[in-house]
Amino acid sequence: MSVSLDGYYAGPKQGDADTSDLQSWLNGAEAAGFFRVTRWAIDAEAWRQRLGFSGGELNINSDIIAETYESVGAYVMGRRMADGGEIPWGDNPPFRAPVFVVTHRPRTMLHRQGGTSFTYVTDGIHSAIEQAREAAKGKNVAVAGGGTLLCQVITLGLLDELDLHIAPVILGDGMRLLDHRLELDTLEGIELTPDRVTATDDVTHIRYRVRERRALVLDNRGRDEQTRVA
Repeated sequence: MSVSLDGYYAGPKQGDADTSDLQSWLNGAEAAGFFRVTRWAIDAEAWRQRLGFSGGELNINSDIIAETYESVGAYVMGRRMADGGEIPWGDNPPFRAPVFVVTHRPRTMLHRQGGTSFTYVTDGIHSAIEQAREAAKGKNVAVAGGGTLLCQVITLGLLDELDLHIAPVILGDGMRLLDHRLELDTLEGIELTPDRVTATDDVTHIRYRVRERRALVLDNRGRDEQTRVA
């Protein structure tokens, strides 16, 4: 997930995604913020090739995108993202793997070119992830977004790794990736361990291993008695 330095993955929410009014969405603040935090990917060769475009930069960012695509065998995403991307992705979406859409509204499976299919799962996140695991055949299952679905997956304790791509920009307002939707108590936090940090001029990539919920405890601000070393 790509975010701004202050934690937003898009600008202020512009209602519910409506694929019939894509141009209106593109002209709004939500899209402006989203396009800014994902610009690093749009400029990368690996992303452009996946979308069928030419050109792009062959650099560390591109390598990370290529690595991610290669490691993933299935995706889980929210209905809002699936609906919003249906027209822009076209007949050959970039996933090239089964996608399981968490939704309350049934819909017949969509088959697209390149091995992409969209299965609409109406019996919950656990079911979508289990179906994705089976379809992934030993590869990773990626939570493609959006933020609400990611928070739900973390809350349920189902996320093993979190890849954050932090763009060097402060948006000040918008759709926050990690917030109260995690349903944490006021004296509780989710601990993570950074496994990899890669910095470029355009973005900082941090891969976290998600650990567990822990109580937040007070310390004594360094007032422990310590043995002095002469």
